[in-house]
Amino acid sequence: MPASPLTVRPTRRAVLAGLAAGGAALALPPGLARAQQNPARTKAVPSTGQAIPVIGMGTWITFNVGQDPKLRSERTEVLRAFFAHGGGVIDSSPMYGSSQAVVGHGLDELGHPPGLIAADKVWTSDGDDGPGQIRESLRDWGIPRFNLLQVHNLRAWRPHLETLFAMKEAGELAHVGITTSHGRRHGEMEAVMRDHPIDFVQLTYNAVDREAEARLLPLAQEKGIAVIANRPFRRSALVDRVQRHPLPAFAAEAGCETWPALLLKYIVSHPAVTCAIPATTQVVHMRENMAAARGPVLDEALRRRIADVVAAL
Repeated sequence: MPASPLTVRPTRRAVLAGLAAGGAALALPPGLARAQQNPARTKAVPSTGQAIPVIGMGTWITFNVGQDPKLRSERTEVLRAFFAHGGGVIDSSPMYGSSQAVVGHGLDELGHPPGLIAADKVWTSDGDDGPGQIRESLRDWGIPRFNLLQVHNLRAWRPHLETLFAMKEAGELAHVGITTSHGRRHGEMEAVMRDHPIDFVQLTYNAVDREAEARLLPLAQEKGIAVIANRPFRRSALVDRVQRHPLPAFAAEAGCETWPALLLKYIVSHPAVTCAIPATTQVVHMRENMAAARGPVLDEALRRRIADVVAAL
């Protein structure tokens, strides 16, 4: 039976690592033990039904560390924490310098964890260059196929979508998407969503940047398109802004003990959002991020309270 395009085949190292983890289960730190007993929340991709953990991981800037062995080792530990706490989607791009290769190095060190949902992008102005760039990206990641490929910032999206749809038709790719960031190109994104059978859109959405609520998020629900929220912390600016203030008392109702978890839970509790992809260089911050995948789903009233508090800070 052929391997599913939705998962990466585990290596012998991964199997051995899983056996070792099983033997060490009783020695897990309390926080990690609780995480494993309370699995990360998932949402289904509307077009395929694939379950996606609601907190993923971005790699822009944070994984662009070149060949530095110390920094590569630190990023591997971030990946280890990500998978240990139920992570799945890792998002990267050829635009992100060495990030793809650093992810690939970490995955190899960890034995290619079976929970990986590999998301990458095509980023070239020449449609003929797309297939070659995809092959280079696969080599950097060290994986046989991507789960999701996206046209980065809609660059040359017409020829690239042709390539990606052909890959999907051939069984070489599970999902096709498009991306934008910083609120740009929303009109063009809307047109693509209406006219093409894409599986994913990736856009900026957080408690401050809410333009997508007006048209794109409702359209995604209408068309059955999954949504990845990028820039959930405006890089670190939004976290830096709110952490100067006490966590609101109602955070306990949301099951959140930190500002980052509260900000992320605001995003992924929107019914149209499938996954948010915060980026980090620190294991402790990864654990805070992943906490947003557990506990109660916020209703609209509580989401409004969060947005109002953040806007007032």
